[in-house]
Amino acid sequence: MRILVVGAGAIGGYFGGRLLQAGRDVTFLLRPKRAALIAERGLVIKSPVGDATLKAPTVTADALAAPYDLILLSCKAYDLESALTDVAPAVGPESAVLPMLNGMRHLDILDARFGPARVLGGQCGIGTTLDADGAIRHLNPMATMGFGERDGSLSPRVNAFAEACAGTGFDAKASTTVLQDMWEKWVLLTSIAASTSAMRAPVGVITAAPGGEDFVLGLMEECISIATASGHAPRQAFLERLRSMLTAPGSKQTASMFRDILNGGRVEADHIVGDLIARAKAPVPRLRFAYTHLKAYEAQLTGL
Repeated sequence: MRILVVGAGAIGGYFGGRLLQAGRDVTFLLRPKRAALIAERGLVIKSPVGDATLKAPTVTADALAAPYDLILLSCKAYDLESALTDVAPAVGPESAVLPMLNGMRHLDILDARFGPARVLGGQCGIGTTLDADGAIRHLNPMATMGFGERDGSLSPRVNAFAEACAGTGFDAKASTTVLQDMWEKWVLLTSIAASTSAMRAPVGVITAAPGGEDFVLGLMEECISIATASGHAPRQAFLERLRSMLTAPGSKQTASMFRDILNGGRVEADHIVGDLIARAKAPVPRLRFAYTHLKAYEAQLTGL
């Protein structure tokens, strides 16, 4: 299976790097600056489960020609349109596109560009960031990936990618419930990202403050209500795990959106929080508060 990883950032760089390290046929589609850095220093992963410096095959958009079997897409939502233009020559009649973006709106964009038959569902659970020197820093041992056909079938291409992921050191699973998995990931991420970004503090600090636990759990319930109204009520085991995460005393849990704000970076306010609000069938005041906060941050960031 020929795999093209779009970008070598915190997500794609980690999963693509582990696939490469395990001997899989992986190429990274990169901007020229990132390609030059990796050619000079290698693809560097710093992780509690093992460091690696890998000689990574790369290609830039102007040199991309032949189709790949699977395209692993892990860019930020605000870079999606440009990424699709760059990757288009790699998408052939038999190619599968596997997005690792959060939320759901990207599926409509991918379907419109490449056709629903080429687009898989997918989600991952990992804490990673890019160091100032371009190295991928894995923040804790967790690294999971779920993927599958959106109709729930286990197709040959899904099984082939599952086989490719075996022995890579991350937990990969071919799922027959991938849309449900994606909705639950969206609920989890928004509950944590909206809370910590709005309050500028980890979960444990927020819940220890007066009214903090009510705010966090109320925001979680708003997210759950939207998923339920959209036909994807979260499963009980997931709800128990999420509630435990959000009420753990002294929890240092944050989200990449929170870290992006601290670093003065761009955020996925519309794709993660705004799109969830747009699907709400009832008032969601806590989510709206968090969204307004994020949009005000974006306005300051762009100088508007």
